Amino acid sequence: MPEQTDFPRIDAALIRRAEAVIKLATGCGCTITTAESCTAGLLAAVLAESPGAGTRLQGGFVTYTKDQKAIALGISRELLERESAVSEAVAIAMAEGALARSIADLSVSITGVAGPEPDEDGNPVGLVYMAAARRNGPTLHEEHHFADRGRGSVLYQTIMAALDLLERCAVAVRDRGMTAPRQIRARSSRSSGG
Repeated sequence: MPEQTDFPRIDAALIRRAEAVIKLATGCGCTITTAESCTAGLLAAVLAESPGAGTRLQGGFVTYTKDQKAIALGISRELLERESAVSEAVAIAMAEGALARSIADLSVSITGVAGPEPDEDGNPVGLVYMAAARRNGPTLHEEHHFADRGRGSVLYQTIMAALDLLERCAVAVRDRGMTAPRQIRARSSRSSGG
């Protein structure tokens, strides 16, 4: 008998939530990139299922290990050692690093522990940090402690929360009457020290 896997379904509720975010990004002329660790590309997959994603989703970075976070997103190894990969400072650095390494206007990052066991640094299952960055604006961040009801549940709650945070970032662009920049602008990839 095959072993049962605890994997979140990309259901209608996730797609509707992503569709609202894509619609908002379209309205403010913004494109999106993701930087994901514990969700391993699931957020990008959810966004890609939404109508209109073809013109808004630039792509994403899956940076599951500390080494890949350093290589792909430019996160300093010192920060990763000092804070651990699951921290507010690393989530912020991931979002800002993704923005600096893409042509997108908005980025969202996720780093955490989905389970089934704590990570190598002892961070508990359900601890998730996320951040959303935009060009020429402050980076938003959140810390979550999701109940350990299985890996699938933690991942599902994480994706919903990340969509909410990305929406807040897009609303900030819209409410300031800013439109997305039409040219690529250099952005510092300096890590935030929390």
